[in-house]
Amino acid sequence: MNTEALLREVREQLTDGGLRACLLVRDLSTGEELGIEPDTELPSASLVKVPLALATLERIRRGELDGATALDVAPGRVTTPGPTGLSRFRHPARIAIDDLLYLSTCLSDGTAADALFALTPPEQVTGILRDAGLRGITVRHRTEELFDTPVERFDADQVHLAHALAIDAGTSGRGHRVAQLDTTRANTGSARSFTDLLQAVWTPSKIHPEVAERLRDLLAHNVLRHRLAPDFSSDASRWSSKTGTLLNLRHEIGVVEHAGGETFAIAVLTESSVPAGAQPGVDALMAEAARRLRDHLRQGPGPPGHLRYGPGGY
Repeated sequence: MNTEALLREVREQLTDGGLRACLLVRDLSTGEELGIEPDTELPSASLVKVPLALATLERIRRGELDGATALDVAPGRVTTPGPTGLSRFRHPARIAIDDLLYLSTCLSDGTAADALFALTPPEQVTGILRDAGLRGITVRHRTEELFDTPVERFDADQVHLAHALAIDAGTSGRGHRVAQLDTTRANTGSARSFTDLLQAVWTPSKIHPEVAERLRDLLAHNVLRHRLAPDFSSDASRWSSKTGTLLNLRHEIGVVEHAGGETFAIAVLTESSVPAGAQPGVDALMAEAARRLRDHLRQGPGPPGHLRYGPGGY
């Protein structure tokens, strides 16, 4: 199947599954990439914890923070489904910065992330990204705002109403009545900007090698592996990633390293038009789309830097 036919078919499958998907797959050895709407900006949800980890690790490297410093963290006491770790604790805890990094990045613990944001606020995280030459990801607020959505205002049997509001309350300019979904107020990024971040972590860049190595290790130990991991994890490959989920948003970014030496950065950011909280079929569809694009790149690489996009790309 040629590239245009593949992208058309993948887009149709995603649309039929109720997804608007913005994705990019890049071969980190050749620079060749394949994507659909890779420059569309979306709220980043918990993907923001990757820039947060990068900024925290950079400040530790500089000596501005000590990873062994223990902080008193108030319990999150969240009772709605989804949040993990300290976010569900009932009692205060004393935890080192290094361990907060693990909880925030590998367990997607929002309370741990906000303890780190208290040390390195959003504007400073964005500044460290810019210093590393990374554009397109903007950090505007802490993760505590992700706990205050319409989901928390409905009973468990009415969660579909919160998702319906998320789907229907947007504007053509990507504004939204739900603040966390408004790209002018939320933490934001695109498939391309997150792929650029992954490339900077996996290949030589302005990010210090010590920081890059530690961030790669954190992403390799991500415990949330229900979305893209089933299509990229095997005895012959290593999948390192971070997920992001908020209302009708389902994202994942990651890098697959094959035993043969091939390495691909992958970013899949999606909006679902189906008003339901649990959508395992959507996760499977995201993984299939990303895998098909990766497989197509592996079949026959073009010249270095060659770019291929589907409708809605370039």
